[in-house]
Amino acid sequence: MRHRYGNKKLGKPTDQRLALLRSLVRSLILHGKIKTTDTRAKEARKIAESLVTLGKDGSLHSRRLALKVLNDSAIIKDIFDSIAPRMVGRNGGYTRIVKLGVRRGDAAVVSQLEWVA
Repeated sequence: MRHRYGNKKLGKPTDQRLALLRSLVRSLILHGKIKTTDTRAKEARKIAESLVTLGKDGSLHSRRLALKVLNDSAIIKDIFDSIAPRMVGRNGGYTRIVKLGVRRGDAAVVSQLEWVA
């Protein structure tokens, strides 16, 4: 049964939510770590880990599937050439979420999403 396996809506329409998550994943790839709310980090983690899994495969088909998620060939090249080879020995769990505390303005739980290795 697949009950309750959907994604978090993050209080945004679909197009804005996808743009937000793509932006978070892009920043994670460029900078190595990002600081965001806990819920957003958990959703961005799903996309980032699936991209690394595609990068470990390394085929042309995997590269094209990754380009469907992030429309930036330079970032996909970075995943396939530098991030995925570091994760070859791991079977998942490529990112870690570290809770940093609560934000002062709205008491949202803030976390840091970063690569493990």
